[in-house]
Parts: sequence; C-alpha cells; structure tokens
Amino acid sequence: MTIALFIVLASNAFMVVHGAGRGYEMLTCAAQGLQVAILFDDDLHDISLQESLAVDFLEKYIPEVRTLPYFHHMQTRLFGYPVMISRTGYTGERGYEIFCKAADVTAIWDKILEDGAPMGIKPCCFLALDMLRVESSLLFFPDDNSEVYSFENEPAGDTLWELGLDFTVSKDKTEFRGAAEHFRLQGKERFKIFGVLLEGDSAAAAGDTLWADGKEVGVITCAMYSPLTKKSMAIARFDVAYAEQGAPLEVKGSLSTSAIAHSLPFDDPEKKKRTVKD
Repeated sequence: MTIALFIVLASNAFMVVHGAGRGYEMLTCAAQGLQVAILFDDDLHDISLQESLAVDFLEKYIPEVRTLPYFHHMQTRLFGYPVMISRTGYTGERGYEIFCKAADVTAIWDKILEDGAPMGIKPCCFLALDMLRVESSLLFFPDDNSEVYSFENEPAGDTLWELGLDFTVSKDKTEFRGAAEHFRLQGKERFKIFGVLLEGDSAAAAGDTLWADGKEVGVITCAMYSPLTKKSMAIARFDVAYAEQGAPLEVKGSLSTSAIAHSLPFDDPEKKKRTVKD
C-alpha cells in the first residue's frame, strides 16, 4: 500500500489518501475484528498548489494560512466553497493541497488559474512532478520499486532500509505489524536507492543502466535535466557497494556518458523550503 497522505481529523477520526497499490483493500482487511469503520469517499478532489508563491496567493483569501505549520491542515472556505487545506505536497517545495467536493472542484480550479495568472500560477503536467521529485528525492510507487525492477530470484518487495525510508520508523517502536521483519532486515540491503549526477545536459531514461569496474551496478528509475541547477540527474537503484558519494560510473542505454554517484536529495537537503515558518 502507498499512503499519499494521512490526516488526523479528530481523536478518533482519520483521513487516508492512498496512492497506487491496494490501499483501500488493505485498510479494509486490517480493520476486520476491530471497532472501526472505514468510509470510502469518492466525492473528494485534491488540487495541489505548490511553490513558495502558493502561500502569497492563498493568504489573500485565507489570511491564517500563512501560519499553518508544515504537515498540518485546516478546515475553511475558499472562494465561498468549503475546503480542507493541508500544508503538504509532492514537490519538495512549500505547498498546499486543497481538498474539496467534486461539485466544487472545477470552479475552484478555474478561479485559482484566473486569479493566479498575474503571479505566474499555471497548470503543470506529470513531467513537472517527476522533475521536482528527482531533485528532492521523492520516491514513486511502483516506478522506483521492485514491482518494476524485479529481482532475479526473489519476489517483489523492498525494505525501508533499501529505499532510504527507514527514518519513517522510530527506533524505539517495535509493536507494529511487520516490526520484527523490518528490524531483522537492517544491514541486509540487497540494493540502495541513491542519486546519479550525469555529465552533459541530456536526461537519461528510466531503465538506463549504470556500470563500474566492467560490470552493471545499477539502474536508473527516474531522470531529468534540472533547470534549477543546470545539471542532469537521476534516482537509481544501486548495488550497495557503489552507493557512495563520488563513485565513478558510466551510463548506458538511451545515452552513453560518464557520471558519479551522488547523495540524495540533490536540492535542499535540510528541507528548509518546505518547512519554512514565515
């Protein structure tokens, strides 16, 4: 299951926005035998308004949005429509997600584009999301996972240690489903998610391979040329021994060029953009 967003609405009420995978089915199974009800809501739309100017735009209509902390949400009205706004996003920038009813989403979308045009607000395609997620090291299921890049003799399934997501589990919390297996696999990584910095100004393609010492040592899962840094970069699945800053590489596939392994994220490693308080 991929959780895109988990919001605490009240002491006993939660909203789960799941991405790809079997999120709803898995939640339903987990709820069996417990005193909990799962209500599926297909009347909810999400408009993602991202980048630092998003707060300047929204505070014209909702002044208190500027003080909304990172990863918090508020119930309010926008252009007269009831909405829930969360300070979240999938871009590595300061941003907001606007949740509204299906009947209101078109009017809200059109109004944002109309009133935001002088500020440069415009719709973006999925390619823009890929560019931002590479710079900020945001993984996407299943594109970066073994569901796409399968193991030779093992079923699909990646550990948090391999994906670099072990920080999401508190070291002192052991009473959760899968805890024993999670901690057992620490130090037994079969691969590592790591960055690649390529020579030149051309972007690699997903599936391009990485080579060092005369052998294949990795595969690129998402790549782009960054207008922000003027560099060609990528997220890749590496053999563990080569996931080291500065390790020399060769890229083969859609292009042929030299590269180095590079730590992630490429941009804003301290996350100051998305967590800024003013």
